Amino acid sequence: MNRDGSLNENAGIYRGLDRFEARKRLWGDLEGADLAIRTEPYVLRVPRSQRGGEVVEPLVSMQWFVKTKPLAEKALEALENGDLKIIPERFEKTYTHWLSNIKDWCISRQLWWGHRIPVWYVKGIENVNDYIVAKTEEDAYLVAREKYGDNCVLEQESDVLDTWFSSGLWPFSTLGWPDVSREDFTRFYPTTVMETGHDILFFWVARMVMMGIEFTGKLPFSTVYLHGLVRDSQGRKMSKTLGNVIDPLDSISEFGTDALRFTLATGTTPGQDLNLSLERLNANKGFTNKLWNAGKFISQNLPHPNGKIASCCSSELRFTSHDELLKLPLCEQWIVSKLHSLIDDVSMSYEKLYLGEAGRAIYEFFWSEFADWYIEASKTRLYEHNYAPAASIAQSVLLYVFNNVLRLLHPFMPFVTEELWQHFFKGEALIVSPWPDCDLPKLEGPMQHFEIMQNLIRSIRNARSEYSVEPGRRISATLVTSGPLKDFLQAERAVLFALAKLDAESFELLSDIPVDANKAIQLVICDGLEAYLPLSGMVDVQSELLRLGKQVLKMQSEFDGLSTRLSSKSFLEKAPATVVQETQQKADELEEKLAAIKKQVTLLESMAVTPAR
Repeated sequence: MNRDGSLNENAGIYRGLDRFEARKRLWGDLEGADLAIRTEPYVLRVPRSQRGGEVVEPLVSMQWFVKTKPLAEKALEALENGDLKIIPERFEKTYTHWLSNIKDWCISRQLWWGHRIPVWYVKGIENVNDYIVAKTEEDAYLVAREKYGDNCVLEQESDVLDTWFSSGLWPFSTLGWPDVSREDFTRFYPTTVMETGHDILFFWVARMVMMGIEFTGKLPFSTVYLHGLVRDSQGRKMSKTLGNVIDPLDSISEFGTDALRFTLATGTTPGQDLNLSLERLNANKGFTNKLWNAGKFISQNLPHPNGKIASCCSSELRFTSHDELLKLPLCEQWIVSKLHSLIDDVSMSYEKLYLGEAGRAIYEFFWSEFADWYIEASKTRLYEHNYAPAASIAQSVLLYVFNNVLRLLHPFMPFVTEELWQHFFKGEALIVSPWPDCDLPKLEGPMQHFEIMQNLIRSIRNARSEYSVEPGRRISATLVTSGPLKDFLQAERAVLFALAKLDAESFELLSDIPVDANKAIQLVICDGLEAYLPLSGMVDVQSELLRLGKQVLKMQSEFDGLSTRLSSKSFLEKAPATVVQETQQKADELEEKLAAIKKQVTLLESMAVTPAR
């Protein structure tokens, strides 16, 4: 058979026919000669080209191979010596197993596109079946004419190199190799980290290592970072057949490039596959919006002389000394100290290539600490002090923290961070700005004090929610504490009033328990700090008693029903163990809730005013 699928001179009368036509002709001739016994239909799997639909059939032909054992030995030695590191480490076994059991590599491919194999066959000379390997056709002719005379003709091999062979040359062939004196080659080869999917560790990574050592004498990189595969939300591999492919371009149009990048970079750990869902993309789109809105808030609350942001927006703004930090109020000491801890943690994660951890740490700090707490606290300085010294400090701290967050987040979300950076800090682009310094001062005491205030505010918020207090209603509160706790709470009264929605006029900060403590909700925040919230100022007692009474009746009925089931011998014997366990768990939860509500009822009843007779 010829390489075009037609029959060659050995096919006799069928010579020159296409293989499909020849099959029909042959069968017809067999039937005509009465040599066909019978015809039977049967089903078989026929491979077809994905693009053109043509039937694909194997054909034995001459192929070019690379003797890989000498190359593999050097690549294995690099790993064993510690010159090459693979992350995660468990994939070193895959790398070692493949190279230890490697076979000679067929590099011939019968494709239209690719690097043609640099081999030229000698034609036109009788009894000569030779080939020349050379870099160029001119070089090949020089060798051939010296050996066979000026009349020889060369024909280049039509096969192209295997894709992975060409890709294996990539680390150095793109940098001017074989001219190793080129500036690009001397500057960028070898590089440090190679990042790719774990599924092509042996297809590509191992081949780059083998070829890099063979052709340059150096490893192309010292660290291999393997990410997981991107799967659909159910963990299935994306395919056209399943119809579950998430097009990156569609995702970028709907959610933004930054949201997609952040989702992919933070959604997994090295080597673990990522189940990509639209919900996760939408959540990180929300994070992008949160970042943008924070920048908008800061910009609107900075002085803008002559329509330009003031000089306090210098990108060199710093709180890098212990003394500078001590001069700040508590909230500012807390957020700057938390930022300095974040810089250390993120820098270490980047160095160890814990990229997901780095991104998640930045997300948590920005959303849960900076946006939810400090920005809200800063409003008491900005709005109430009207650009007094407290407001100026808040502006500087807002800008300092935002500046560093943009630097930390830039590798994940380059577009929105660069846009915000250019708005605040004219001049040098964020992408070339220096990384934040590590080991900056942190004040442990103020961080602990602010966390106590956070717990206090959360406890008050939970009590408000539990008693269904209207969101905008300010309530009375009495705090009982002494010493440093009393001092910092006194200093940060405005923040406490704003974030816990407390009434400033009725607020008290005492050293002893108030006389009407029995008519208030008691909250134990920590050792040395309690809060008392008078119920009379929070709820309508009679209405709340009526609401809770209905709730108790409903929950008691549910609890009684569950108790009846659990006391039934038949239920315990016949029901699956998991059902019995779930029923018991529901009963325990209901009993606990009932006890809490009855305690509320008792407290409210003690406060109810008895009607006059």
